[in-house]
This record gives sequence, structure tokens and C-alpha cells, in this order.
Amino acid sequence: MPVDLPRADPGTESLTDLSHEAQVTAESDGPWCTVVWNDPVNLMSYVVFVLRSYFGYSRVVAEQLMMQVHEEGRAIVSRGSRERVETDVQAMHSFGLQATLERAGED
Repeated sequence: MPVDLPRADPGTESLTDLSHEAQVTAESDGPWCTVVWNDPVNLMSYVVFVLRSYFGYSRVVAEQLMMQVHEEGRAIVSRGSRERVETDVQAMHSFGLQATLERAGED
């Protein structure tokens, strides 16, 4: 089950507000993280599509996570129980994205 992040209404929340809310929500969900890694194969628009379709993130949140992957080389896209994060990692693999799981706090 994906992390339930707040949905953005266009023009009502800033990117900073969404970042903080997403981080607070994600941190409360568990000790394991799904990390998506940058790769030279997938288009940025495809990564946004995957994050929106699988996790149900708003366009703004998905684009922010994609830019983090692009600029920093990785982004934590979900947190939760080990079982849920393993499912998320497998889902990212099925979409052709490079992903791993790690304990929260090891990033």
C-alpha cells in the first residue's frame, strides 16, 4: 500500500508546503524506505508517470521527487513496514526503475 500523501489543489499549496507535509507523513509510516535511483535510461516524464500512477502522488509531489532523483541521484519515495516497502521496490522494478529498500535514517 503506497504512502498516502496530501493531494495538491493547483495554486493552493506551495512546493515547500508539500515537501514538509510529505516528509512528515512519510516519516510516521515506518522504519523502512523505498529509494528510487537515477539512471540514464528512463525519461523524467516517465518517472513522474510511475510515481503518480503507482503511489497516487499529485503531479507537484511526483515532479519534486523526480527532480530529487535527477539532481541528487536518489529519492525516498515511500516509507513503511518492510513488507510494504519490498512490495513498492518490486513495483518500481516492474516499471523499469532502479529501486532499493533501506532502513529509515540511513539516507
